[in-house]
Amino acid sequence: MSVRRSSVQQLLQSQELEREVVVKGWVRTRRGNKYVQFIALNDGSTIHNIQVVADAEKFPEESLKDVATGACLSVRGQLVASQGKGQAVEIQAIEIEVLGTADPEEYPLQKKGHSLEFLREIAHLRPRTNTFGAVLRVRHALAFAVHQYFNDHGFYYVHTPVITGSDAEGAGQMFRVTTLPPSTRPALPTAPWITRRTSLASKPT
Repeated sequence: MSVRRSSVQQLLQSQELEREVVVKGWVRTRRGNKYVQFIALNDGSTIHNIQVVADAEKFPEESLKDVATGACLSVRGQLVASQGKGQAVEIQAIEIEVLGTADPEEYPLQKKGHSLEFLREIAHLRPRTNTFGAVLRVRHALAFAVHQYFNDHGFYYVHTPVITGSDAEGAGQMFRVTTLPPSTRPALPTAPWITRRTSLASKPT
């Protein structure tokens, strides 16, 4: 009988221990010694990691050579109470499958602080960092609250047409939006700075 996959968030909040679980995610860190290896796994469901404990008798060093920071894993094991500090539960690994490798010499996210300037260069990996993970969660909560408020008050979220001059090369061409017929609409002001501010909409005089 196959075990249904669980998210890291579900496992960290679970009160049902001593059961077999399956979790998939990428490696944040790996440390250990010749007796045991500790792998911090994250799948994006929470900013926190779950610790995977790999006994050296079951997982010799050669079998874990591809388990490096950034590697994608599928882990099957027993969810148990953690013996260490910093987490309530951990997974005693039974099977570890490497779904995707990451070269530790080239993978840019390592166990150290990264500047925002550096993270701009790897935009596709930024959500894996704690900083951007927190920012995106806050933005999600704010956007959800706004949409929920308007939904609860009878509003609908629609994507209206975008009115544009379709200037594909640069700054965008200014244009006038008015309900007046062309023969009666007021003339545009002559001052350039007034034109830019008033040409978007004209009110009847």
